[in-house]
Amino acid sequence: MTTPSQQLPPQPPKTVRKVIVEVVDARDLLPKDGQGSSSPYVIADFDGQKKRTSTKYRDLNPVWNEALEFTVSDTDNMDVEELEIEVFNDKKFGNGSGRKNHFLGRVKLYGSQFAKRGEEGLVYFPLEKKSVFSWIRGEIGLRIYYYDEIVEDQPPPEEPAPQPQQQPPQTEDAKPTPGLVVVEEGRVFEVPSAHMEYPIPHGINGYSHGHGAVPGYPSPHVMVVEESQPDVVHVHDELPPPAEPTPMPVQPRMAPGLPVPEEHFAGPEVRKMQSSRGERVRVLKRPNGDYSPREIGGNKSQGENAAAAGVGGAERIHPYDLVEPMQYLFVKIVKARRLAPNEAPYVKIRTSNHYLKSNPMMYRPGEPTDSPEWREVFAIGHNKQESANATLEISVWDSPTENFLGGVCFDLSDVPVREPPDSPLAPQWYRLESGAVDQNSGSVSGDIQLAVWIGTQNDDAFPEARSSDAPSVAHSRSKVYQSPKLWYLRLTIIEAQDLQIAPNLPPLTVPEIRVKAQLGFQSVRSRRGNMNNHSMSVHWNEDLIFVAGEPLEDSLILLVEDRTNKDVFLLGHVMIPLISIEQRIDERRVASKWLGLEGGGGGGGGSGPYCGRIHLRLCLEGGYHVLDEAAHVCSDFRPTAKQLWKPAIGILELGILGARGLLPMKTKGGGKGSTDAYCVAKYGKKWVRTRTVTDSFDPRWNEQYTWQVYDPCTVLTVGVFDNWRMFADVSEDKPDSRIGKIRIRISMLESNKVYTNSYPLLILTRMGLKKMGEIELAVRFACPSLLPDTCSAYGQPLLPRMHYLRPLGVAQQEALRGAATKMVAQWLARSEPPLGQEVVKYMLDADSHTWSMRKSKANWFRIVAVLAWAVGLAKWLDNIRRWKNPVTTVLVHVLYLVLVWYPDLVMPTGFLYVVLIGVWYYRFRPRIPAGMDIRLSQAETVDPDEIDEEFDTIPSSKPPEIIRARYDRLRILAGRVQTVLGDFATQGERVQALVSWRDPRATKLFIGVCLAITLILYVVPPKMVAVALGFYYLRHPMFRDPMPPASLNFFRRLPSLSDRLM
Repeated sequence: MTTPSQQLPPQPPKTVRKVIVEVVDARDLLPKDGQGSSSPYVIADFDGQKKRTSTKYRDLNPVWNEALEFTVSDTDNMDVEELEIEVFNDKKFGNGSGRKNHFLGRVKLYGSQFAKRGEEGLVYFPLEKKSVFSWIRGEIGLRIYYYDEIVEDQPPPEEPAPQPQQQPPQTEDAKPTPGLVVVEEGRVFEVPSAHMEYPIPHGINGYSHGHGAVPGYPSPHVMVVEESQPDVVHVHDELPPPAEPTPMPVQPRMAPGLPVPEEHFAGPEVRKMQSSRGERVRVLKRPNGDYSPREIGGNKSQGENAAAAGVGGAERIHPYDLVEPMQYLFVKIVKARRLAPNEAPYVKIRTSNHYLKSNPMMYRPGEPTDSPEWREVFAIGHNKQESANATLEISVWDSPTENFLGGVCFDLSDVPVREPPDSPLAPQWYRLESGAVDQNSGSVSGDIQLAVWIGTQNDDAFPEARSSDAPSVAHSRSKVYQSPKLWYLRLTIIEAQDLQIAPNLPPLTVPEIRVKAQLGFQSVRSRRGNMNNHSMSVHWNEDLIFVAGEPLEDSLILLVEDRTNKDVFLLGHVMIPLISIEQRIDERRVASKWLGLEGGGGGGGGSGPYCGRIHLRLCLEGGYHVLDEAAHVCSDFRPTAKQLWKPAIGILELGILGARGLLPMKTKGGGKGSTDAYCVAKYGKKWVRTRTVTDSFDPRWNEQYTWQVYDPCTVLTVGVFDNWRMFADVSEDKPDSRIGKIRIRISMLESNKVYTNSYPLLILTRMGLKKMGEIELAVRFACPSLLPDTCSAYGQPLLPRMHYLRPLGVAQQEALRGAATKMVAQWLARSEPPLGQEVVKYMLDADSHTWSMRKSKANWFRIVAVLAWAVGLAKWLDNIRRWKNPVTTVLVHVLYLVLVWYPDLVMPTGFLYVVLIGVWYYRFRPRIPAGMDIRLSQAETVDPDEIDEEFDTIPSSKPPEIIRARYDRLRILAGRVQTVLGDFATQGERVQALVSWRDPRATKLFIGVCLAITLILYVVPPKMVAVALGFYYLRHPMFRDPMPPASLNFFRRLPSLSDRLM
């Protein structure tokens, strides 16, 4: 057998790849045997092979040091194969009460995360939950690598080459000292202690220096930390045993815990390996996998949640009960006083896992330089177990010279814990201490005012804090936005008088006078005015409607134009501030007024000659709802005027847990794929934006938001985007990339029930349907179930009253919706951080009205599905009348006789059938809120040319031959629609022809038959007639003529108006 390090022959022989999973140990496992401990064992599943370790009896920190070997069946697809490590408690060693092996946690990895033999390292992975409601803690240490084994004629030995690499079992005392621990986005690496560097001795107050080393001292773990998520990063902070004493040079002492200036030392090369929840790239095994939402946690009602929290509700429920609480260490830096001379001081914050810096304080001219103010809050990922013996170091430095100005240190075990609604912790003054870095202790002086506490993402300071799992730029912070208050502005142009119309018009030429109205980017032109020859006034009596947004700072500009000739001549203009326009909330009549025109003849200014006057009626309509979303996915139907709002009927709670398996959206240094994802949710006027989690394909947000619900028949929209603006310069505007969105209809949620589900993020590109990942959400609609307020909402009109008293046209409302969408996008783009216009328009479905062959097909199949029940009923009746099942047909005869003989039972029986159908379909009710349906959207079967047409711009940017082909295809489709519409019109005209005497003989026959039926119904009892007609319809096929009946033949022969078409 040869090893991979040997030279391969020109023709490489067949090789077999082996994967070795060394299960080293686990820490801080959860006791689940009923006796305060656990007897853990590990099961590894990879490529269809399962291996198991031994059981460690009653040990919460077990040490296995066992190697599990797996054979890779397909080396080309090893990167997409999933390795699942699960830890269980062995019930055989419990108290005998357990009926199953309790789950202690799991870790999921992919083959792309494995290292080659010789490049592996010991990695501690945090144990993950199976669901949100699982209680798991601890971490497991694994060493995973692979190698290729050459297959020879002779069978390979039982133990492959990794035996020399396997570490023998070691006790705590015999454990070698690791040389370096690197933590990066939830990844922990240990390397051998060769060429070690040693720390500076402890200070006089007992806390040691946290950065930098000098040769000659045995070193504890050196932490090199990048920003990481607090819920996924678990740092190995166990200190190694002291090494043997070594001769060391005399070093000057330093004050406790104060870092020296940053120095870089040459260390051993560290190989990086991705962890299960840090920066894992989830590769989809099935490109056309399941696109349906799935449950990731038990969907429980409020009572079940209370029962799960503890018996009788004795255990406190976290305020963020829909998401996982994330512990953060908050540091609020306020200001300093009596500092040493400096130019631009800044603050360094260092823990064992993280390192953050504040912005430098820039002084104004003449401002004292000894009292800087920062007023910044930092949120650092905190783990209680790992930070038991850790310290927090806060030091002040001068930015240009990197001079040390002093620092303080805190023991994290003494930091207080704050949970809302506790009041904010008051900042305190702390004396700055000097250290060995500053030889002249007199240069360090002054105090710093700060506050340190431990909290969660529910803390009031979290939204504005600089988080350790997100960059410090403003574009990455979580924010809540409010849409602007929008009004409909109704302008009624009545007439204009004394206009300076050109007198030299040709004979019999009527002047074409129009009014052009402008409000911001909106511009509308009236129709041609009617000229009154007696009074020389022009009449319009036309309504123009605009969208106006608060604050009402703009002005409405009216231009009266003479468009008789080719050149437009301005007759006058008037400017009306919106703040001066009257507001109304009902249909009361608003007084009209005359306004003088200015600046006629192409000139401007208010000092010009008199140019006439115009009669107007203006009002701001508060009784309408200004639509900025498509009506079928609208999240709010309240009118603009707040006094018309009805009380809320419930509360909508949304927990944005995170995303899984996102695809790379950009490339960074070295061509590495990266995604910086954030989530946006919109309901009503309130928009929320989560913080941006950088460089992660599995971001965890765990943020919870609430909305008031006024109408249950509304839709919540949640979208995921990739942040590009955080990397853009101030001068350039890089739009954020869309990853996908979902919609949840509130009426589909049961009252007071938590839905915790994972939804696929789908997006339609020019190349077709693409799954971008999955988003995990927890939703609850808290409202009284089936009480008058909730039930009465279903009987109320969907839109406010003014939409029915003075309705708007369909085309007009669509144009106003486009203007409202643009105004909302412009408003939110002025926020800080801005919500990009591409984000707002994508969330509001601004392009939902554009033409698409795919959407047309989808709507056609929706109509077919709606009519499917009628087609099914017709087929069932046809089978009954054809006696396909004689027993069923006889039963239908009996039922028909009963209903005819007792007609008062027809209505109750019909409604009883509806009730029974509803009860029957209760078994098939949707268990979870549905997401996007790719089959309903016709996204799977879309033609490439059709989807290319859907993404085409207006006007089209395609070559003429492609446009001609698409136009011809559209003409063929329109011809089919034209034929169907003509057939509908023909049937209606034939019905009219029965009595219109267009065919005299047919009308005489119809009238005669109607007279005969009238006489028969007067003589024969109606029950007998109904029985005879029913039995005739259900007669046996042997008595049935295969040709069409005479009545149908008669109807088809009636004339229509189609023969008159040219």
